[in-house]
Amino acid sequence: MRQFAVIGMGIFGASIATTLFEMGHDVLAMDKNEGKIQEITDLVTHAVQADSTNEDALLALGIKNFDVAIVSIGQDIQANILTTLILKEIGVKQVVAKARTELHGKVLYRIGADRVIFPERDMGIRVAHNLVAANIIDYIELSPDFSIVEIVVPESIAGKSLSELDMRVRYGVNVIAIKKAGGEINLTPKAENLIAQGDIMIVAGKNKNIRKLETL
Repeated sequence: MRQFAVIGMGIFGASIATTLFEMGHDVLAMDKNEGKIQEITDLVTHAVQADSTNEDALLALGIKNFDVAIVSIGQDIQANILTTLILKEIGVKQVVAKARTELHGKVLYRIGADRVIFPERDMGIRVAHNLVAANIIDYIELSPDFSIVEIVVPESIAGKSLSELDMRVRYGVNVIAIKKAGGEINLTPKAENLIAQGDIMIVAGKNKNIRKLETL
C-alpha cells in the first residue's frame, strides 16, 4: 500500500483519488473548497480542507512523507504552479502535476515536477482516433512519434494467426498483447496464436505505421 496525496478535487482529481483508494492505497484528498471535501470524505482515507499554497498547512499534514503528490488543480494556474513548487521544496518524493497547456507543462517541469500530465489533450487525441477508426478503442501517445493502441479485431483478419498476419512486415507494428473476448490476456503472444473477431490487440509502433491500421 502506497500513500498518495491528491490536491484539487475537481472531476479529474476526485476520479484519481477515489480510484487509488479503491485499489487499496492510502489517499489524502485536499481542496480549499469545503463542499468538495464533504462530497469525497467517505470515498478516500482522509479528506482535508486546506490551502495548498500555504507551506505551513502542507507541513502540518505531513505531506512530505507521502510517496506521491498529485497536483490536479485545474482553473487556478498560479495555485497549481505554486503548490508544485512548494511540494518539491519540502521534499515530496514524487510530484505529478496537471497542466492545461504545453507552456504550463514546461513551467512545471522547470520548477521540478517529476511528471506532467495533460488529461484534456490526451483525451482529445484518444477520442479523435476513435472517431476516425471505430476499431481503435484506446490510444496512448508515448512520444510525438510512438504510440500504443488497443484495436478490436475486425472480421477481415479474424481467424488468422499472428504469423499469417505478419503485422511487423505489413504494417511496421508489433503486437505486444492480446485480450480475448472473455477477458483473458495473453502478454506473450506467439506466432501460432489465432485471433478471433472481437479480440483486442495491443499494438505498439510509430504513429505513421499505426495510422495504417485504421483501414483494417
